Amino acid sequence: MSRTAIIGGHGKVALVLAQLLKTGGNDVTSIFRNPDHTDDVENTGASPVVADVEQLSVAQLADLLEGQDAVVWSAGAGGGSPERTYAVDRDAAIRAMDAAVMAGAKRFVMVSYFGAGQDHGVPEDDPFHAYAQAKADADDHLRASSLDWTIVGPGALTEDEATGRIDVSAGERDGEHRTSRANVALVVAAVLDDPSTIGKTIEFSDGHTLITEALEVQP
Repeated sequence: MSRTAIIGGHGKVALVLAQLLKTGGNDVTSIFRNPDHTDDVENTGASPVVADVEQLSVAQLADLLEGQDAVVWSAGAGGGSPERTYAVDRDAAIRAMDAAVMAGAKRFVMVSYFGAGQDHGVPEDDPFHAYAQAKADADDHLRASSLDWTIVGPGALTEDEATGRIDVSAGERDGEHRTSRANVALVVAAVLDDPSTIGKTIEFSDGHTLITEALEVQP
């Protein structure tokens, strides 16, 4: 049995992921900020932990992650001010990575987005710029860490049903890429169960290939 902590545990992807991991026999801890969301998290079978990761130090986060085998970062500021976007999507995410190292939680899966990177090309006067830059910086920190990391980059998120089938990008970012949140949860669950994905960035959208098969052909 693997022990996995999901940071951002009340998000739509995280709620589905927690159920998937519990069904697979894993021990799941979901960390979220709003105590009003406790019942929703408990209904997934995960152990709820109310904590505001934006406010916690590396040492405090490490205490939360003590005893975990894996960490999934699925939190985000959800828009709003650039200051809070950087505070959550970059700074808190980086502290969580450092905390995972401190706590000995070697496996770390980052939920990023399709097209993330320092070459995101989003102009500074675009409202999306803070998020794009925050994710680029956080992803880079993870790649440079000693963690067994995987970065998953889904396309624009939808409420569509899970299909269990995706198309994996071969470096082409042109065109429209859409991904159901349920498929994102399936990909994260599959990645956690597949050591061959360690050290890889996997960009994908809803498609035609079974997730396990799509992951097998990743370079």
